[in-house]
Amino acid sequence: MLRNQTFGLALILGWAILSGTGHAVAQEGGTPPKPHPEGTEEAAKAARPPEEAYRLEFSINELEDGKKINSRQHSMNLTTNESNEIKIGTRVPVETGKEGEFQYLDVGTNISARLSETRGQTELVVRADISSLAPPEPTLEKRELHPIVRQVKMGGSVLLPLAKTIVLGSADDPNSKRQFQLEVTVTKLR
Repeated sequence: MLRNQTFGLALILGWAILSGTGHAVAQEGGTPPKPHPEGTEEAAKAARPPEEAYRLEFSINELEDGKKINSRQHSMNLTTNESNEIKIGTRVPVETGKEGEFQYLDVGTNISARLSETRGQTELVVRADISSLAPPEPTLEKRELHPIVRQVKMGGSVLLPLAKTIVLGSADDPNSKRQFQLEVTVTKLR
């Protein structure tokens, strides 16, 4: 019985080797590959216009009573039909209430951008999340200190503006007379 099983296994293994060899020889023999049917990813890529490269320069401005008091610049390169992001910040440990157990908050600046080509027009979609820790109030005892996170989120989409600065969004700080603005300047790369 063991002899029959060994013969059967050898027969299957030999057939698999010969089948694989025949397939490889047929491909090496110059048989052209079959064209991909329409509707596949390759056909969709071939139908797309060539991708263009751009440089996006972001400016996050802080204004008080209409005067710019702070500005931070960030930039990224991006091609059409792609997305990218900038993430700068700190992970802040916060006690969960259980002894020695912490949860981490991401505090800082996150900017994500995507360029989409649709019907011959390029659309820029941007999302920005800017957060910071508020200074502790001097009246609180040290054991009562818990971080207070201030956050501004902005986002939107526009048709791609070239070589001019536009304000994508602005938001007033409800706790002060400050305003935050997100600007972008887009330059086409060669």
